Amino acid sequence: MGTSKIDSDAAWRKAAGELSLPEVHSSIMVPGKGSFWRKLLAFSGPGFLVAVGYMDPGNWATDLSGGAQFGYTLLSVIVISNLMAILLQHLSVKLGIATGRDLAQACRDHYSKPTVCFLWLICEIAIAACDLAEIVGSAIGLQLLFGIPIIWGCVITCLDVLVVLCLQKKGFRYIEAIVITLIVTIGACFAAELIFAKPSLVGVMLGLVPTADIFTNQSMLYVSIGILGATVMPHNLYLHSSIVQTRNFERTPAGKREAIRFATLDSSFALMFALFINGAILVLAAATFHGSGNHEVADIQEAYKLLSPTLGVGVASTIFAVALLASGQNSTLTGTLTGQIVMEGFLNFRIRPWMRRLITRAIAIVPAVAIIGLYGEGKTTALLVASQVVLSMQLGFAVWPLLRFTGERAKMGEFVNPPWVKILGWATAAIIIGLNLKLLFDFFIPKAVREKFYVFIGLPF
Repeated sequence: MGTSKIDSDAAWRKAAGELSLPEVHSSIMVPGKGSFWRKLLAFSGPGFLVAVGYMDPGNWATDLSGGAQFGYTLLSVIVISNLMAILLQHLSVKLGIATGRDLAQACRDHYSKPTVCFLWLICEIAIAACDLAEIVGSAIGLQLLFGIPIIWGCVITCLDVLVVLCLQKKGFRYIEAIVITLIVTIGACFAAELIFAKPSLVGVMLGLVPTADIFTNQSMLYVSIGILGATVMPHNLYLHSSIVQTRNFERTPAGKREAIRFATLDSSFALMFALFINGAILVLAAATFHGSGNHEVADIQEAYKLLSPTLGVGVASTIFAVALLASGQNSTLTGTLTGQIVMEGFLNFRIRPWMRRLITRAIAIVPAVAIIGLYGEGKTTALLVASQVVLSMQLGFAVWPLLRFTGERAKMGEFVNPPWVKILGWATAAIIIGLNLKLLFDFFIPKAVREKFYVFIGLPF
């Protein structure tokens, strides 16, 4: 055990002592002795901060589109994506706790400067894409509930910077508490919507079984990859490896092992809640729109207008809008934190947290306002779906180093991934990268060339 620790320390180029999110690092006490439930409560929180990224407004656009167009078919994609997310977040937890580094710091310690700069830029694009979805989703929610124009709603979302700063000064638990409250609000809203919609239980069960059409139907594949991008969030891997270090657990092999176990339970439970939300959105769209012949409903505003008349329940649309606003506001709380973690981790460059959050928000607000101003509010849902496909394209660049680092004994010591986890992890990476390559191939290669290629390798086109 001692040898593994020495080898692990020697495998990283830079000296330890550089903390991730230093203002809240080890700020939450974990009882040294106590019941299982007391310790689980102490470790609970980071998983829910990560889970909000898996139920942000970008998910709404892709889930609504998938349910309206294809019924319950893509429910299996949501389940598979969620299982992938649970595995990858577990590895992220393990990296942060076992090494004391977040994923961005680990990349900077391991890779050359040009590679680190490239990975940083790719991650910033992912954060901007996610932030874009959150801004647009919140702005749509404000418009639906209060009639505020979407452009002004985008600007109003800047106020979340002040909220994050205020809560973080009071303590990291305050951020976790407000996030969990908003998650419970979203869950309650969709539980009510499902009661109103009365979905087909048989349809739901059949939707849990994957079909070949998901891969062969280009439109279905595009929405599926959007769901994958919306569910497995690349920047969440950086976020989770950092915020698990807010717990003041014993930095001994036994203490780390216990911390990994409780942090994994926390994130797995939170992500199962996210699975319910995502599944509920798709099932609601399938039962309400696909079932009534409204297959083209992929616009959040249109879904809002049609919900109450289609279901015959006056408050259905209002509940939908409340959940959307809660979802958008929830996600902004974590997106701004991730921007700070990534900049400090990759570049070892610290600026004031409020400045970093303003920069993160401005990077997303400018294109959102520009596109909505030029092309109108009708493009907002298309913008949400596109942002999720962009996120999916970034996944490989986060998953690859995560699997590499957690699979090397020299870096992880006794916490290295066992063979079965390595197999599952690399299989997940292969699925993610393979689907993205096929999407790029289908959209950028002429149809005649694609058909010849697929016939050559024996695949349907």
